[in-house]
This record gives sequence, structure tokens and C-alpha cells, in this order.
Amino acid sequence: MEQDVESPSIIKQPKLPKQARENLPKQLAERDREKKIQRYVRKDGKCNVHHGNVTEKYRYLTDIFTTLVDLKWGLNLFIFVLVYTVTWLFFGFMWWLIAYLRGDLEHLADNKWTPCVNNLNGFVTAFLFSIETETTIGYGYRVITDKCPEGILLLLIQSVLGSIVNAFMVGCMFVKISQPKKRAETLVFSTNAVISMRDGRLCLMFRVGDLRNSHIVEASIRAKLIKSKQTKEGEFIPLNQTDINVGYNTGDDRLFLVSPLIICHEINQDSPFWEISQAHLAKDELEIVVILEGMVEATVRSSGATASHQS
Repeated sequence: MEQDVESPSIIKQPKLPKQARENLPKQLAERDREKKIQRYVRKDGKCNVHHGNVTEKYRYLTDIFTTLVDLKWGLNLFIFVLVYTVTWLFFGFMWWLIAYLRGDLEHLADNKWTPCVNNLNGFVTAFLFSIETETTIGYGYRVITDKCPEGILLLLIQSVLGSIVNAFMVGCMFVKISQPKKRAETLVFSTNAVISMRDGRLCLMFRVGDLRNSHIVEASIRAKLIKSKQTKEGEFIPLNQTDINVGYNTGDDRLFLVSPLIICHEINQDSPFWEISQAHLAKDELEIVVILEGMVEATVRSSGATASHQS
């Protein structure tokens, strides 16, 4: 979002005609492209940061659950199906191997022979029995007998591992589905942030609103100024983050977001904009990142949204 700067000492520009107002977002986007400014946070709230030269990739495997949740939906579903298929095939092979080593497959027509699993006559039926065991379907046609201790042990192992796989994969899918990212789509920030006088104070202001009827409770808002900085020692910090006070000392950062609200930051001596003139504000490459978070009333889950204002 672009910054729109106003000042009482500057004569206001005449009102734009309707055609110009309708094309204003397009003009702002074209000006962004002309300036070729790289955003730290994109319009949709996603951080425009790409990790490269990561040598210790094993760290992703130490927290495999979060890694799976962070994957894209297509890859996540593929791994979900793959894990179940591999476990069914593996235990199906183990059931077939037990039947083969015991000689059950050679005594299919012998009614006096007690097999490990009744009605198991090949790998396909062993695979079906593996699915029935792990999913606890239990059709009753293929059942394990009490004359097969190795089969009983395998049944215990598959039941325990199957429960672990179910808890892990179903939990992963549940977290993936219940992520509140889509809820943030109905949290709308104003197109422009403005600097103007309000109650005799120079303030930076922008508006935020919620489109849904289900309210966000315990909503709080924070803002950061992303701007390069050079320290007194000569160190250059390309993406220095500075807090922007939007009312955390007065409690105004705690929002009752029933109707659209105007968020106000007073530009005083404690503000990072205090030493930035109007001329420098139009030229400097800076970005304001606004973070709103809270609890969704309907589902009692955490939600959040991020907006970016850029000069």
C-alpha cells in the first residue's frame, strides 16, 4: 500500500475526477514498478523472504510435524496417501511372508490345516487383511487364528504402529485444515496510509475492518517500520525493524473490531518519523508492516493478518 502524505502547510490537491479515482490503484502499482522497490512483506501478508544456502537441512526433519504442516497442499496430500499406502503394503508383505514360510499357501485345499490367517491365499488377500487390520474394519472373512504366535505378534505391532500413523497424519491434516490463514482474507486494511493533523497532533493513520459477522475477540495490533539504518559506529543494517507506537501504552492497540477502526500513531519525539521530513518521506525506501492478531469467535482459534504500507 502506498503512503499518502498530507500536511496543513501544503495546499490540498483538487479532488480527482471519477476516472482517475477508479484508476488510482493501477497508477499506484505502476509507480511501484517504476521505482522497483522490493517489498519486505507483500500485499497478501506473506513475507517476501527466500531462504538460501541452508546447510543444516536436517533441522527440518527434527520437527517433521511442522515441516509437513508447512508444505503445500498437493505435496501434503501426496505424503498423506504415500504413508498409508507404504504401511499397508509393508504389513501386507509381512502377512504374506508368514503364510509362505509356514506353508499356508501350499495347503489351501487342506481342510485339516490350520493357517495363520483364514482365507489368505496370496499377496492380494494379505494386502486386504493388512488394510482391514490397520483401519480396524474387520470384515470377519479373513481372521487370524490362535495357532500362529508370530502372526499375533505382528498383529500387535501393526495395531500400535497403525495408531501412531493415524494420530500423526490425521493430526497433521487437521492442523493444516484448521489454519486461520484464510480467515485473514476478510480482514481489510485501507489502501493508503495518511499523515495528517488530528486533535492538534500530527498523526500517521490507516484503517482496518473485518468483513465477517463472526468477530475477532482479543484483537491486538502492532506496527513495525522497516528501514535501512547506519549506526554511529558505521555499521549498515539493511532491514532494521523499529516499533511504531499505535497505543500499547494507553491500551488503544486492543481493538473491539466490530466496525472499521482508524489506527493512529502520533508523530512525536519518540516516533521513528520524527526526524524524517516530508521531502525525505517521499524519497526514502521504507515500509510499514502492520500485524493484527486475535481469536476467532466462531471457532476459538488464533487468527492474524499482515498489511504493508510502503513509501
